[in-house]
Amino acid sequence: MSRFRLSKTFSSAAAVSLGAAGALGASALPAAAQVETDEIVVTAQFREQRLQDTPLSITAIGAEMLEARSQTSLSEIAAQAPNVTLVPSSASFGPSLGASIRGVGQFDFNPAVEPGVGIYVDDVYLPTITGSILDLLDLERVEVLRGPQGTLTGRNSIGGAIRLVSSQPTGQGAGFVEGVYGSRNRIGFRGSADFAITDTVFARISGVTKQQDGYVGRYDYGCVVPASGIPAQLASVDCKFGEHGETGYSAVRGMLRFAPSDTFDLTLSADYTRDKRTAPGEVLLAANFNNPETNPAPGVPFDSRFICGEFCNFAAFAQAGGAWQGFPFTGYPLNATAATDEHVFEGGGASAHLIVDITDTLTLTSISAYRDYESTFSADDDLSPANLGFGQNRLDHTFWSQEIRLNGEVGDRIDYTLGGYYSDQKTTYFTYQDIRYAGIPLQFIGDDPVNADTWALFGTATWSYFDLNVTGGVRYTEENKDYTFYRRNRDGSPNPFLAAIDGFTGYYSGNQTDYRLSADYRWTPSFLTYATIATGFKGGGIGPRPFAPAQVQPFSPETVTAYEVGFKSSVLEDRATFNMAAFFNDYTDIQLLLLSCPQFGGPGPCALPQNAGDAEVWGVEAEFVGEIIDGLTVDGALSWLDFEYTRLNALTGLPANSTQVYTPEWKASAGVQYVIDLGQSGSLTPRIDASFQDEMFTNSLNGPLNEIDAYTLANARLTWRNAAEDITVSLEGTNLFDEYYFLTKYDLSGAAGLVKGQPGRPREWAITVRRNF
Repeated sequence: MSRFRLSKTFSSAAAVSLGAAGALGASALPAAAQVETDEIVVTAQFREQRLQDTPLSITAIGAEMLEARSQTSLSEIAAQAPNVTLVPSSASFGPSLGASIRGVGQFDFNPAVEPGVGIYVDDVYLPTITGSILDLLDLERVEVLRGPQGTLTGRNSIGGAIRLVSSQPTGQGAGFVEGVYGSRNRIGFRGSADFAITDTVFARISGVTKQQDGYVGRYDYGCVVPASGIPAQLASVDCKFGEHGETGYSAVRGMLRFAPSDTFDLTLSADYTRDKRTAPGEVLLAANFNNPETNPAPGVPFDSRFICGEFCNFAAFAQAGGAWQGFPFTGYPLNATAATDEHVFEGGGASAHLIVDITDTLTLTSISAYRDYESTFSADDDLSPANLGFGQNRLDHTFWSQEIRLNGEVGDRIDYTLGGYYSDQKTTYFTYQDIRYAGIPLQFIGDDPVNADTWALFGTATWSYFDLNVTGGVRYTEENKDYTFYRRNRDGSPNPFLAAIDGFTGYYSGNQTDYRLSADYRWTPSFLTYATIATGFKGGGIGPRPFAPAQVQPFSPETVTAYEVGFKSSVLEDRATFNMAAFFNDYTDIQLLLLSCPQFGGPGPCALPQNAGDAEVWGVEAEFVGEIIDGLTVDGALSWLDFEYTRLNALTGLPANSTQVYTPEWKASAGVQYVIDLGQSGSLTPRIDASFQDEMFTNSLNGPLNEIDAYTLANARLTWRNAAEDITVSLEGTNLFDEYYFLTKYDLSGAAGLVKGQPGRPREWAITVRRNF
């Protein structure tokens, strides 16, 4: 069998090594076990490699480590990953995940723009940030690749890539069931079962459901303050509509694997997710807008009286100041006086993963996938009964992709991969926008189809000479996109302000060639150094928010050329690993918004993305993980990043000392756990984790209103495991010191005089009972 065959059969060995190293100190390990930290297996370069042999900056997190850290959602892994930011979006951007690695990412959900961090589930690319708030369901591991992956994973991995690798069917009859109960009526169940249908056909099914009440109260201002003159919508004593920030997530995945021989392996997978909850928990932080010249609609003046508190808001989800009616699309009422505050994501997909050994030295891999989703959400931006801004949105998305790879070897010294990729997607973005702060009473319906397709050819090869490896790779990509704008009144009549762009279509086409060159040398069995030059790009597109036909303009890809040096080492007699990397990114043609665009339509509102800046990014990252003494494991990470613009278009309105959004200068984390052997009574494992995030800005126009202060969070978990190691009971606490901090801030102070923020969850507790079989 070819040593390049990416067979699912490696998953058991990888799981063992990850349980010992990536999960480090998972309480399933006997207290006397020595951790083999150099045996983590990853597949970031399309073939199985030990993590310590891979000349890339990778954080690999095993399933047992995720459990030990009480992490069940993708956004939570960022706390321990250097220079990585993952945040659930504000209500204005729907059920999406903003992602940034090394200062490069994307936080806008609009399908006209592309992600900056590629997210892959079992090698299937997720092309939008909508729907990326994933549960870490039945995973073997998560790989976080930092730095541009242009030749490996391709477009839109300019900052890096995140690979979720599911546990594969083996037919061994393993599985688990788990239940959890905790703060604010948190109730959750998850489980997985692996079984053999025949000697060559195996299946695995996994599922999760979790519910929890919200943590930001939504109140009726007119009821709370009767003297205000604002009509009350409720007559209840507590004047409370409900809570924002709920959890209401369910997902299921089924996998069927056919492996009649060690040269043929076919895995079929299908999954479905339904995420239905109230809007993210947000609070009003600043409110000072009351200008009749730019707020011509009559209604309730907007001011600081609507600032409710740390965990409450007065969102009305209606426009009291003018004509308002709901709209006839799924999830919203027709001819209603108020819209729902629900956010709903419903979607899924199917894939076929085929691996065939053509010869002993040549392996074919084919990955075919189809995905679709529908997402609906509303946003009451002013979080009050005033009438500044409101939006209802629905995204209908379909995507399919095909990837072919040939992995081979030439003699004993050359390994190579050749491949091709194609994808096609369509997203229809339906929206009702009622924007009173734009200087005009801007109310319109949009129903915009956005089509995109891309294809790529790629190759990479590694030449090995004793302890020296030299790797080179290249990837050529072509992409096309068109965006058709529909701008009408609710009744279908022409919109008085946007009629000129109704039916107007914008087009973008482009191509990009990426390359990678790296060399690594193993000086001793425990010490490897490497140096890499690599490029990547984030795709271009069409400005999605034009106010005139001349603003329907394309923008080109932004690109990064990254220079990185680093070392990977095994220390403490191979009981631990200590890895470091330093990098410099030459970041060019950055996609930034122009706040004024006289060259495209003259004076008036403008929110046009263009390639308006360049930057230099410097950084250092360090990670340590190991079993210091039998039973005692320690892990930690530290990162520093300096982002400086070297060119800014004056029409962006950004000062020269601006920095990138959601890019803290410093991040740090540490975790400690100790397995206490109780003999026939099993074991007891206390664990504590702490993470620090430096201050950062959430708006390109940096300012105190969009600055998130630095904060430190601490979590703890106490796990009892029986002697047979098949039953665990865990008590966990998150945000132990009840730190008040923010995940996001949405700054519209310049246009609308408002700033809102999404506070993180307060202190919570939970009890989890798990049975393995």
